Amino acid sequence: MRRAVIKCTVAAATSGALLMVSGGPAMAGRVIDAEGKQKNGDLAAQVAVIEYDTSRNGNGAAAGPVSAVQTDWSPPPCWYAPKWSPDELSDYYQRLYNGMRNDPGMPPDAASQWNEERRNYIDGDYEDFNREKDGEGMWWGAVQNPNAPLDEQFTCNRLPFWADNGETPDVENIITPEILAGLAYEQIKVPGTEVTLAPGGKSKVNLPTWAWLDGGEFKPVAVTASLAVGGLDMSATTTATPKSLRIEPGTKDARLHPASGECTINGDGSIGEPYAKGKADQEPPCGVTYLRSSGDGSYAMEATVTWEISWTGTGVAAPQALPDGTFGNEQAVEVEEIQSINR
Repeated sequence: MRRAVIKCTVAAATSGALLMVSGGPAMAGRVIDAEGKQKNGDLAAQVAVIEYDTSRNGNGAAAGPVSAVQTDWSPPPCWYAPKWSPDELSDYYQRLYNGMRNDPGMPPDAASQWNEERRNYIDGDYEDFNREKDGEGMWWGAVQNPNAPLDEQFTCNRLPFWADNGETPDVENIITPEILAGLAYEQIKVPGTEVTLAPGGKSKVNLPTWAWLDGGEFKPVAVTASLAVGGLDMSATTTATPKSLRIEPGTKDARLHPASGECTINGDGSIGEPYAKGKADQEPPCGVTYLRSSGDGSYAMEATVTWEISWTGTGVAAPQALPDGTFGNEQAVEVEEIQSINR
């Protein structure tokens, strides 16, 4: 199978890029050129690249991302990663300062405040942007996940800080394999969930409709996220495994099989059991019995698969649990009364 890799970098302004960049709260999302003018384009000095290997992802037109069942969990909104060499951070601050100074819409004291921050790296807590340690480490800064709510993206608001190559700073929200696993979770795509229904044609009132999914199409999918920069070399693989299928009949006038509506996965990865001739009046292991006709319309039956999700990564061999994810779609089901002839 061809290895599909998506490179997502804070320097990219291309379609599909997941990461944005902020030099600090005051200048989030702005790009300043060498003359101090705001522009769009690459932030060439800011290099924190996350690669996604999606070669084991679900595919097909109906494939899509899962939604986390656990509502209080979401992929990381921001994190800290290596971003600048000493020269790059110096140039970055200079361009930001020039941009503020030349922007007539900027508050009068904004440029001076930014310049004061810049001087902290010249003759304050640091000296000359740590140029004497060039090649021995990098400046770290915040990276935002644009898929997260805006107010959460900028909770990572620390000023740039230095770390030697191979050092893991003791800072909250520092990039870790677990954060990479959460980002890989966002990239997971699973197959569509259009179940096979039988008997074919229109379903009949008070006769079971069998539902199933073939095991050949439903198998684990996985995405690997990796980061190698500033002495770091870490990765995480997030895997989604089909767990169960839930049927929502689209009407209260229906009886589910099983009664919970939750069809468990079989040993071969399939869900339910294919209908066979002669089983029309038997109760299926997975399906629905409609109790009323849909008339001239149809019922919107929803089939949702729950996926069990876990990850492994650098320094983490045993699978670690992430919240289950769900993905499903609606199917139109026409239901008619059984026609009988009285003699």
